[in-house]
Amino acid sequence: MGIYFWRTSLSFGNYRQEDMIGSIIGGAVGALGSIFGGISASKAMKKVKGNLEEQKQENQAWYDRRYNEDATQRADAQRILTMTQEAIKNRNKAAAGAQAVGGLTEESVAAEKAANAKSLADATSQIAVAGDRRKDMIEQQYQHKDARLDDALNNLEINKANQIATAVKGVADAGAGIASAF
Repeated sequence: MGIYFWRTSLSFGNYRQEDMIGSIIGGAVGALGSIFGGISASKAMKKVKGNLEEQKQENQAWYDRRYNEDATQRADAQRILTMTQEAIKNRNKAAAGAQAVGGLTEESVAAEKAANAKSLADATSQIAVAGDRRKDMIEQQYQHKDARLDDALNNLEINKANQIATAVKGVADAGAGIASAF
């Protein structure tokens, strides 16, 4: 003797009960997958957005620091100025010595000092010109990197919108699948 189970099958239109349950479960899993995928993508995009915004802040800080540097205070400029001042000091000493020994006139010594002062002014002017070129280059680098970061942020927002649309579509499709089971 044994106990026999039979399987009864209820029918709703063209669907059997097992088919409907499978469709409902499949639709629910699809909806959950779409929601979970959307949430995961959103978290990842939020992290990327934070990184990009941090890079923008670092780029701005770099620009502010570098653009506002005094060109005459840079090590290379200080070296040029020091070397020029040393050369001027040596020429002034030589002119003073030549005046004492050789009888150079006060006017010739003054002319030598004026020429030396002009060479210092020329060196400072060249440093200023180089500083302006450097500032232009810094500004171009800043603008280029800032534009790249803005493009990345814009693309991130577009991807975020697409991910939301995909998640909503997945939930809608799953809902439609569940509804069609009835």
